[in-house]
Order: sequence, then C-alpha cells, then structure tokens
Amino acid sequence: MTCRLLLVDDHSLIRAGVRALVSDIPGYTVIGEADDGGQLLEHVLRLDPDIVLLDISMRTTSGLDALTQLRANGCLCKVLILSMHTDPDLIMRALESGAHGYLLKDTTATELEQALAALRSDERYLSPAIAHTVINQALLRAHSGKQPSDDRHNLTARQLEILRLIVRGKSTREIASGLGLSIKTVETHRSQIMKRLQIYDVAGLVLFAVRERIISLDD
Repeated sequence: MTCRLLLVDDHSLIRAGVRALVSDIPGYTVIGEADDGGQLLEHVLRLDPDIVLLDISMRTTSGLDALTQLRANGCLCKVLILSMHTDPDLIMRALESGAHGYLLKDTTATELEQALAALRSDERYLSPAIAHTVINQALLRAHSGKQPSDDRHNLTARQLEILRLIVRGKSTREIASGLGLSIKTVETHRSQIMKRLQIYDVAGLVLFAVRERIISLDD
C-alpha cells in the first residue's frame, strides 16, 4: 500500500526538492502541499495523509503551533519535522508537541527514506546529527529528577550495558568488539531489550534511557 505524504513548507523550492526525492522512493506519494502551518489542519482533515513533512519556521503560523493544533484536534497522522534548526530546546519542543521524528534539511535521499520507513513502521526517527544534542538536552532536564533504579526495568546488567552503548550510537559490530561478544549475542540482547521494554526503535530507546536516567550526564 502506498504511503501518502503531505508537504508543509513556506519555500516552494524546498517542497519541489522533497517531492523530487520522494518520487524516487518506492511506496510513497505526495498527495498535497501547503506553504504555512495555518493550513495544516485543514489539509490533514481533507486529504488524510499518513505522514506530514513539516517545517518549523514559516511566515504566519509556525510548525510547532500547527502541530499543537493538530494534536489538540485528535489527528493521528505521523509528523516528521524537516528543519534547518539544530537548537536543542526547539528540537525537544517539537518532540514533546507530538512529532514522531526530526530530520535536518541537509539530509540525503537515503536518510529521508530511512526516516519515512521508521515512521511508517510506527517507530521514531532522529537525525544522527542531532541525536547527541537531544540526549544532552533531555539529560539536563532530567538531572534534578528521580534517581535511577535499574531493577525495575527487568534488564540484566549486561543488557543495561548494551542499552547504554546503543543509546550512545554504537553499532552492533562496535558493541560486540568492545565487549568481547559475538555479533549474534549482541543482536539477541538487543532483541530482548526491545521486547522487555516494548520499544522497538533506537530513538524510543534513547528517550526511555534519558527519562529513566539509565544514562547520566557523565556518560
């Protein structure tokens, strides 16, 4: 089944560029465009897209204001922020407002496809270039919160160790090499971690580890 996309950006050249990239990705089609956040809700209700690609900075109504309005009206479509902004507070506001992913505008076609595939599979996606920024910002917010209690996560010490490495952006091969384990063993632990936490994407693991303080400011 084709995944239906709505583009919302106040720059026509950006919309044209994204549309061209999407046209080369099998299984996706652009069903509509808007040039201001104030048009988002109307377009979503009329066109019923699966995923909205939403800019933040627009002339009249910002993407964040539009996203808040969208969620307040109970719209369940996925939202992928496509922005040039790397400000930590802005990124966190977007995620807290209901965005399912955040992608920088200098992204490659491959990364766009990965992000769309993640949202289509009910996962979240963070541009690797901003993942560390998001972790640091969330940690700073959580720093004065509750102390970690690893026991309640029902993860073994080894699984917690692997989870921390996953959150820090290490690949399966790097984790296996660093811990002296086989790749298959690391993959098994990774699968068990996701199953026990009921979180099946890396971005979700990052947000969980930050919220539960499984990683610290010194990690």
